Amino acid sequence: MTRFYITTPIYYPSSKLHIGHSYTTVAADALARYHRRLGHETYFLTGTDEHGQKIERAALAEGKTPIQFVDEIVAGIKELWAALHISYDDFIRTTEERHKKVVQKIFKQLYDQGDIYKSSYEGWYCTPCETFWIESKLKEGNLCPDCGRPVEWTKEESYFFRLSKYADRLLRYIEETDFIQPASRKNEMISFINQGLEDLCVSRSTVRWGIPVPFDEKQTIYVWIDALSNYISALGWGTENDELYRKFWPADVHLVGKEIVRFHTIIWPCILMALGLPLPRKVFGHGWLLFGTQAEKMSKSKGNVVDPFVLIDRYGVDAVRYYLLREVPFGADGTYTEEAFILRTNNDLANDLGNLLSRTTQMINKFSDGRVPEPDPASDDRILSDLAAEVLREFQEAMDRLEISSALVALWKLVDRANKYIDEQAPWALARDPGRAGQLRTVLYNLAETLRLLGVALTPFLVQTPERIWDQLGLEPAQVRTLSWEEAVAWGGLKPGTVIRRGSPLFPRIELPKENGDSVAKEGRAQSGEPAAGAAQPTEGVAEIEYDDFAKVELKVAEVVEAERIPKADRLLRLVLQVGEERRQIVSGIAQHYAPEELVGKRIILVANLKPKKLRGVESHGMLLAATAEDGSLSLVTLDKPDFPTGMRVK
Repeated sequence: MTRFYITTPIYYPSSKLHIGHSYTTVAADALARYHRRLGHETYFLTGTDEHGQKIERAALAEGKTPIQFVDEIVAGIKELWAALHISYDDFIRTTEERHKKVVQKIFKQLYDQGDIYKSSYEGWYCTPCETFWIESKLKEGNLCPDCGRPVEWTKEESYFFRLSKYADRLLRYIEETDFIQPASRKNEMISFINQGLEDLCVSRSTVRWGIPVPFDEKQTIYVWIDALSNYISALGWGTENDELYRKFWPADVHLVGKEIVRFHTIIWPCILMALGLPLPRKVFGHGWLLFGTQAEKMSKSKGNVVDPFVLIDRYGVDAVRYYLLREVPFGADGTYTEEAFILRTNNDLANDLGNLLSRTTQMINKFSDGRVPEPDPASDDRILSDLAAEVLREFQEAMDRLEISSALVALWKLVDRANKYIDEQAPWALARDPGRAGQLRTVLYNLAETLRLLGVALTPFLVQTPERIWDQLGLEPAQVRTLSWEEAVAWGGLKPGTVIRRGSPLFPRIELPKENGDSVAKEGRAQSGEPAAGAAQPTEGVAEIEYDDFAKVELKVAEVVEAERIPKADRLLRLVLQVGEERRQIVSGIAQHYAPEELVGKRIILVANLKPKKLRGVESHGMLLAATAEDGSLSLVTLDKPDFPTGMRVK
């Protein structure tokens, strides 16, 4: 059986996590879910790195012991992972006894074989990054090159790991394999090694919050061996129960932020080489999720931290997961703005995917008595079935390359084509022609089957939406999930005769916040029942107007005599109306709800005294009346009786 082992970094619990940390973990979760869906035996590890001087000082500042301090933050991290539906198999904490024993075993083994030795250290140290620096690497004389904070001069006796001993072997390995991805990170690490590796300080005598060196109680094992060893301590390496280690090591992917690629691709593999253990197959260093139009790194001190709990509470977990996975090309930096989040949710999830499901189930109800129809093979153009096979291949290839955003782009080719297919096939027109009944059945079946397949392919990314899609198609989600990947993505899995269960919209449209409105950034969830920052406030009700105000609006009966799409405007139609003796042109955003030919001959209500304006370069003189339901579906206000003449005023 194929096995897959993926890890996130173990997060440093010095403060609450923000949306950037969520990005890493949601990406790892999507990859783990993907491999499970393929039938691979999968192990997904995350956790926390809880030792060090920074934690010690932060706890002291709050009047707590270090373990009290980290326990509270770790509880919040686990709560966040639960809210995001992170499907980890293990959560490792470096304060756990199982981890301490493995770390001490590693340290002693390296010492016994001469790869660790005792010496004195004198130099610059960055407490937030827990990194020693030589003076030539500092920025502006005394600033850490990683975080930009001031460094401290430190002098103490410590143990050192012979990192330089393994430099040549490591360089060959990096150059000859795809161990480091993307390629830009690989080139950075090759350049770093070529500058020369110095032996690494792996213990501290001035830090007490950590794991003691087993043969020297005055020394505390430093972060490199302590934190990095979590990837094998969690699997039971070096213990009597090492079954997980033997099954899953080496890791298939260490997923890390670009700022810690150096530790995972230089220090960690050298430690493994010294232990005689296999190296991870891949370390993938993704970019950062930056904040705002200025693309700043998120920082509590800058006040631009986005609290993922607020996003989840406000927009739902699937909207948050989708944005994180779709908006950022994996490996590159991405930017979060609330406007971009809302637009992505509205366009992709509400308009494209949600509208496709709503239109399809509505038409099956209307034209097929609410049952999935039996397709007619003779009338099938195979447009959707052939594209589905192509898209699923692209999707798998992208996921195997860890290109998560590209995988979603591939799936949306099918979503977009299915929406276009509705407009091309015009089921409402087919329904009026008894001779085309077979084609109508085929079109409706193809749309429903496309949605079933999309639900299958979206399971790594969205945790609630796939089941909602299947449920509306009349399927039992548990049964779909028990199918093998090959069975689940084979075209034709939706049985004709299945009774659909049309439900609420997948993703109701979100209104863009007012310019002076609060953002979901900066503040966390509200306390004591107060609304969260950026949360929707209760409406005050609709403003009342005088009768004379309403009397200014001139409503008239109009008949649609021409209708056509506006090029390069997916949602706009140009309508020519007969209004009494006058012909009037308007532009209306109803193209996703009505085909042009479906509108000709309809008698509608026109707001006739609006000032003309141009939309996409086309003049529009007036506006029609329509009602929009909660599920996003739209219906024109029409008149069925022909004895209401065009031009007649509506009061």
